[in-house]
Amino acid sequence: MQESCAPVRRNRWAELMAIAGVGGLSALTIVGRHADGAERPWLILDILVGIVATGLILVLPRRPVTAAFLLAGLAALSPAGTPPSTVGTMTVARYRPLRPATLVALAGILGHLIQGLVRPIGNLPFLWFAVLDVAVHAAFLGWGQWTQARLQLLESLRERARKAEAEQGRRVAEARSLERTKMAREMHDVLAHRLSLLATYAGALEYRPDSSPEKLAQAAGVIRTGVHQALDELREVINVLRDDEVYDGRPQPTFQDLDALIAESREAGTTISYDAAVADSTTLPPATGRTAYRVVQEGLTNARKHAAGHPVTLKMTGQPGDELRIELTNEGSNGASLTPGSGTGLVGLTERVELAGGTLDHGITPGGGFQLVASLPWPS
Repeated sequence: MQESCAPVRRNRWAELMAIAGVGGLSALTIVGRHADGAERPWLILDILVGIVATGLILVLPRRPVTAAFLLAGLAALSPAGTPPSTVGTMTVARYRPLRPATLVALAGILGHLIQGLVRPIGNLPFLWFAVLDVAVHAAFLGWGQWTQARLQLLESLRERARKAEAEQGRRVAEARSLERTKMAREMHDVLAHRLSLLATYAGALEYRPDSSPEKLAQAAGVIRTGVHQALDELREVINVLRDDEVYDGRPQPTFQDLDALIAESREAGTTISYDAAVADSTTLPPATGRTAYRVVQEGLTNARKHAAGHPVTLKMTGQPGDELRIELTNEGSNGASLTPGSGTGLVGLTERVELAGGTLDHGITPGGGFQLVASLPWPS
């Protein structure tokens, strides 16, 4: 019969102890059956069966079903085969599926019934011997299958726990990576804005060398301060990308910070016409307010880079229950950027707006300028 499942796990010390124990039980069985000398003609057979059956315990871990059938056959020849046959039945019931375990248990029952017919035990009626035979083998079968099912369940639960732990670790890593990416993008926007301001002041120093010493000193001071700020912001970007912990640095800007952003751009020399018709901006969701701030910041940054010296028109309208609409237009273009860029600012901005549930359009105006239009949802 073909063996199924993996072989029984082997432990040398356990095997030696099992052989010694089974051999001792077989020896005691022989001594007990021959104590009164009534079964003296069976002595040689009992000794041989006991030795062979005990030796088959060595085969049991590798070929449990085959060895158990052989042990059941030896049990039919001699009571000395009963202890090894019992071990074989328990082993198969413990490590093999129900079908082969049941067949081995039936073979054990049959072997002992034959033994009971040929060599009955004292005054014990054969009927009671048969009942005990069936009951004992059924108990071995049930215990072995229950133990096997329990261990399989425990192993399944351990595997689930390992998978759940690995999945949780993966989710935490992904969440941290997403958070770092989001924070790095925020800092990139801030850094690009800061560098465009520096480029504007540096351009003023380059093209207006005849300015008064006070203005030159003021512009140089602004550049120096801006460089320090840019370096600090760059360090934050690097820390966000490098650290495993969630970033908890500077607070993110809100819609109420737009006035300061526009004032900063005006101080850098950009002429901005700002027309806001926004009803109760305090009810604007924080995420929408941050997105609006980034839209205006990116628009002003691009205007300084590609249309320095040209005026910018910014219109904002919106109310709860409708939408927040941002229109930023700069007339004319210098044809070249004051600062190099990756060209992906508007791509990232489009993604940010779409994640907020809005839309972003941009393109060249008929007059050769550039227009940026964003619409963001504003729930009531």
